[in-house]
Amino acid sequence: MRMRILVLGGTWFLGRAVVAEGLRRGWEVTTFNRGLSGADVPGVRPVRGDRGRVADLRRLASEGPWDAVIDSSAADLDPAAVVAGAEALEPVAKRYVFVSSVNAYRGWPAEPLTESSELFAPAGTGYGPRKAAAERAVGDRFGTGRTALLRPGVILGPGEYVGRLPWWLHRAHRGGPMLAPGSPGRTIQPVDVRDVAAFALRLAGAAGPVGGAYNVVAPIGRETMGGLLHDCVTVTGRRAEPRWVASEVLLAHGVRPWTELPLWRAIDGGWEVASDAAQAAGLMCRPLAETVMDTWAWLNGGGLPVDHPRRAQHGIDPAKEAAILASPGRAG
Repeated sequence: MRMRILVLGGTWFLGRAVVAEGLRRGWEVTTFNRGLSGADVPGVRPVRGDRGRVADLRRLASEGPWDAVIDSSAADLDPAAVVAGAEALEPVAKRYVFVSSVNAYRGWPAEPLTESSELFAPAGTGYGPRKAAAERAVGDRFGTGRTALLRPGVILGPGEYVGRLPWWLHRAHRGGPMLAPGSPGRTIQPVDVRDVAAFALRLAGAAGPVGGAYNVVAPIGRETMGGLLHDCVTVTGRRAEPRWVASEVLLAHGVRPWTELPLWRAIDGGWEVASDAAQAAGLMCRPLAETVMDTWAWLNGGGLPVDHPRRAQHGIDPAKEAAILASPGRAG
């Protein structure tokens, strides 16, 4: 069956991956964005507008109906704007697939999580409470049976704008002794952007009800930090030599987890997110090695992410890295 879907966003990273996969399947894809963050995917039907303007949302609704809305562009959006969009689209869309985040959980990243873990109170402030509020807003308008909530953790792959995997790839390509954080056996759970897109489309096109929340992460224990760095070193020409340093040593040197050494957590819990519901609903996660290889190919093929301030937050200064590697008692 040829589906008609609306993608809110649709020009960069996850939204672009959703659009590309939808078109590959022969679906009719409409996008709604301001036209400021990237070119349209050829074959899409673009509608220009601002999600913060009620008049633009009403004009968008007049372009419907759709079988599903996939909302991939609410990361920095005020929950009130999500409410307005859901109200405008509810009469012209059969279901709403909302891309939220594991940050909506009160226990992230310090505790193991399942879909039944406690969420932030929607009235709170900060990124997590905003996500929880947006989830509730969509569910209240579309109803639980018509609302699918995707809660990814870290999304990697071609087009990544945050710069986590690209930083590790560029660092490995630079070569020499390379600071490797914590333990090589530490499990990690990043998911490929193309797999998130495919899962969102699977839910959008499902014949039956798809309501509920889904943690969209790789299976616990399948991927490790050691495997990630090995793959980065391998695809970039084996120039670098990982030198593992214990988390307590890194903290003593003032290294900021998650940003100076991307994907490294100094506490338990951040990579213990159960994805049973998503796997039962059809989530398929490709090996992380494939994501690493394809991202390096994208970078070497002239791939450029959209400009985003978060990218500047990632990566350790080479002088600081060298000082830690030369310090006494550095071995993990």
